[in-house]
Order: sequence, then C-alpha cells, then structure tokens
Amino acid sequence: MLPYKKIVITGGAGFVGSHLAISLKRDNPHIKVISLDNLYRRGSELSLRRLRDAEVEFVHGDIRCKEDIAAIFNFDLLIECSAEPSVQAGYQNDPSYLVQTNLFGTMNCLEAARRAKADVIFLSTSRVYPIEPLRNLPLKEEGKRFVLDAIQNSIGVSLHGISTQFPLEGIRSLYGATKLASELLLQEYAHMYDLNIVINRSGVIAGPWQMGKVDQGFVSLWISRYIFNQELKYTGFGGNGYQVRDVLHIEDLYELLVLQLNNISKHKGKIYNIGGGMKNSISLAELSSWCIQRTGNNIPIINDPTTHPADIPFYVSDNEVVTKNTGWAPKRSLDHTLEDIFHWILANQIMLKPIFS
Repeated sequence: MLPYKKIVITGGAGFVGSHLAISLKRDNPHIKVISLDNLYRRGSELSLRRLRDAEVEFVHGDIRCKEDIAAIFNFDLLIECSAEPSVQAGYQNDPSYLVQTNLFGTMNCLEAARRAKADVIFLSTSRVYPIEPLRNLPLKEEGKRFVLDAIQNSIGVSLHGISTQFPLEGIRSLYGATKLASELLLQEYAHMYDLNIVINRSGVIAGPWQMGKVDQGFVSLWISRYIFNQELKYTGFGGNGYQVRDVLHIEDLYELLVLQLNNISKHKGKIYNIGGGMKNSISLAELSSWCIQRTGNNIPIINDPTTHPADIPFYVSDNEVVTKNTGWAPKRSLDHTLEDIFHWILANQIMLKPIFS
C-alpha cells in the first residue's frame, strides 16, 4: 500500500494516465484517485467508463487553466502525464497548444503541487535528446534493422542504448524542448521548495488502450492497420522501415512508479531513462513481419525515403541507472506487449476501427 491519501493524475484519461489511475486504485483502494483530462485526444473519451468502473474520480479540466488544478484541494501526490505528445507538432502549424500544454501547463501543475506540498512524478520523454547527434550515431544495417556499431565514441552511448549522460546540446523539436524546459523547472522547484520530484524520461510506451497515430503510439497503429487491412508507409532513412525503437509495456511502467513512490525521498531530484531496453527493441520492418505472421494479412506499404526533420533512425533506452537504484527491470517481453495489443484490438474492432482509421 502506498503512503498517500489523494493522488491527482493529469492526462488521466489518456493511455498512460488512465492505466496508472486504474492500477493505483486497484492496488490501493483506500486512496482517492482523481484523473484530470481535457479529452482533447480522440479516443480518450473511451476511458471514462473504465475509470468510473474502477472507482476513479474523473475531472474534466485542462492544465492550461490553473484554476482547474487549483480546484482540487489537499492532494499529496501529482503524477504529471498530460502532454501534446507528437514530436511533429508545430512543424506545419501553430505550436501554441503544444507550448501552452507542455510548458505552461507544467508550471500550473508545479504551482498546485507547491501549494499542496505534494510529491511529483513527471513523465518526460527520450525526445529531450537532440536530433542531430542521434542521427550521427555510428549505425549499420543488420537484417531488417539498424544496429549500433560496436565502437561508439559519443558520451552516453553503449551497446545497452542511450543513457542520461548523452549530451543535450542541439535542436530537439518543440515537443522535446518543452519537455526539457519543464524538467528544468521541476528541478528548480524540487530544490527551492523542498519537494520530492522524480523525472522519468521514457522511450516508447505501449499496450492496450493506446490510440496510436503515425507520430505517436506506432505499435498499436501498426497492428491495427494489419488487422483492418489498411495502408501503411515506411518514411525516411531510405524508406525501408529499418528505424528502431525500444518498447516498454505500460504495466512495467506502473511497477516502476510503485517502487519509486514507496521510497520517493531516495529518488528526489533524480532523472531516469526508462524503456524496454535493447532486448525489447524492434524496427518497423520487423514489426511488419510480426504482423503478417500473426494476422495473415500482407498489406501494401509505401516506401518514402524522405526523412521528417524530427525523425531519428535509432533510439533504445539504457536502463542501467534506474535498475541500480530501484531493482526494476522490464518483466514483459516485446512479444507479450504485441500480443496484448493484438488481442485488445481484435476484441474491440467495432469500437476501434473508426479511431484507428
């Protein structure tokens, strides 16, 4: 049982936030759990019944509006999951929503936590690391993927992946910039107001109830397209689908947070890279092969060699520090995660097809 009385989860109807809220209430029925969300992302409304059935209180609010958060009194833990999560946001349109949510919204959350003297868990992103140095990593093609060369000269890179020692100088997208700026604010608040704040930089998180899109949540999107026989595209880096990401099951994330929350003072001010790690990494081409085998459908895939300015060819999280400090490591295999998503989509095809389409 966690040592809290009232937990607020922002972005609490989204994929990550709703899962954390439901799991926390399931394992800690004595705690009041509140999910705050503006329901901006399509599909988040489907979480409302799940939250209600789990006895999680839903508050329709927006972190851009400080009054919405201030209206929730006397909480002792804030889990900040809200974000405009697309790395492509702002490239061809007005970035106001992105900046107001990911930066000003974080400020509003921090002020509410300061007044309440609450602990804070902040879900950041691997996209705080700059694009050009990641593109310049020595890579080679092996099978249907890119792999790291055995010899790496950059700080923070090893055959285990990318660590928090990776240099932060460079351009990273407005999405990455707003999350990094939020991290800086969080560290200052932790020091100035003596708050227990932990920052987790996650790679790709996946699992059932993720309404995936091209620019965020690619695993569920990919599997859905094969189930529904819809077209896909390999974009960038030659158009072969060799880009690699590591994948972390949402329940593994939850189990890490429980470990951190049971001894949060030990992790005060810490920044951790968290992800599925090298053994749970996959390329788009490899994911296509899995989908063909699992569904029996071989859908058309367009090959577009044009690389988006924000895209990178390879990212895998090095979990060494968080494992050393918590004992945590992902328990669920990549195949376990893919199977969970596959069966969830199959069981909810009528509901999900309009959203994934």
